[in-house]
Amino acid sequence: MPALMNLILRVVLVVAGFVFAASLAMAFVLLLAGWTLRAGWAKLTGKAVTPFIVRIDPRRGFEQMYRGAAQGSRTPRADSVQRGREIADVTDVEPRMPQR
Repeated sequence: MPALMNLILRVVLVVAGFVFAASLAMAFVLLLAGWTLRAGWAKLTGKAVTPFIVRIDPRRGFEQMYRGAAQGSRTPRADSVQRGREIADVTDVEPRMPQR
């Protein structure tokens, strides 16, 4: 019985791997088809084919972090929060010594 379960588990994992690989291949084919259509349309209309460019500036993240720190946090610090009431405000309890 354990050998049968082991075989079933392996078959399920292999099938899951094939499904994952097929989905990645399909995504690649769709991306390639879109890129080809875009280049073909640009050539058909006489425009220059511009590459896909992702403009990432690492300094922008640091600037945003420092700018956010300068503005201050929206949540107050723990020592600046006002407490609801002190223990002396409780009136319906009579204090007594703890029993041992």
